[in-house]
Amino acid sequence: VVSTQSTGKQWYQRRVRASSGINAEYGGAYVNERNYVVLSSINGNLSELGSLFSHLPCFTQFKAMRRRIFSRILEEVGWEKKETDGHTDALLRNMLVVTLGKSDDEQVLARCQELFNTHYTGGKQIEADIRGAVYLTVRQDGTDETYRKLMDLFNKTDLHEERERVQRILGTGPNAALRSETLEFAMSESVRSNDTPFVIHGVANAGPEGRDQTWAFIKNKFPVFLERYSGGFLFTRLVQVTSNFTTMDHYKDIEKFFAENKAPSAERAVKQSLESIKLRAAWLERDGESVAQWFTEQGL
Repeated sequence: VVSTQSTGKQWYQRRVRASSGINAEYGGAYVNERNYVVLSSINGNLSELGSLFSHLPCFTQFKAMRRRIFSRILEEVGWEKKETDGHTDALLRNMLVVTLGKSDDEQVLARCQELFNTHYTGGKQIEADIRGAVYLTVRQDGTDETYRKLMDLFNKTDLHEERERVQRILGTGPNAALRSETLEFAMSESVRSNDTPFVIHGVANAGPEGRDQTWAFIKNKFPVFLERYSGGFLFTRLVQVTSNFTTMDHYKDIEKFFAENKAPSAERAVKQSLESIKLRAAWLERDGESVAQWFTEQGL
């Protein structure tokens, strides 16, 4: 799978035609697969497609396709850790919960909410292997109540691992006001400076609106970020937020911004992001209509 379904620049340059099933037909052939490495590769490539479709009407059908591929696998793997589990079994379980939660699987959404409520009220604690996945899934309900509960968990613990679980998913929900609050929280003293870019990146993972909101925030706070992180990996991490945009309007905006706001240490990251955007925009212009047609033909 890895050799035939490469991601990033190589994946786009393969110019996979939507009429061939936009990589979706191969997914159906793996519904009986249980090897984590194989399934992780499939999921990674589908996630690339998802970032392309997230602003299109067919994204709902795309999520239905992911549920079709992965839901039965989670039923067999189960939610509880087994004595026979190896390291990859834990990774697989986590990946499946995250993917199906993002795909609006009703059973996964309900189970995560049940686990979270019990955990929050002091009952059975969620196993560490899937706790982050559960937090991410319940955060997608977009409610202020869930957000406050997660913040409460953050404030009550001194464990950095638990704080990281919470802070990285706080901004992933659909509520714009709570995403804005998360961006401000990322800059506060409650968050370690080295963790700030990852909290901000979580907001960008909230879909097209989250990306736009994050990019506007980065532009507004750019002098602060340049002073804090220039020359290091963390600054590059912030720039990489722009790589998942899919329109030439975004391309022009980002190109203009960095032409007027020099960041020598991030030049390579900026060029890579711009190249990614151009490839994504071209792919959608060429195959966008065929994608929608394919999903309709599959009855998704």
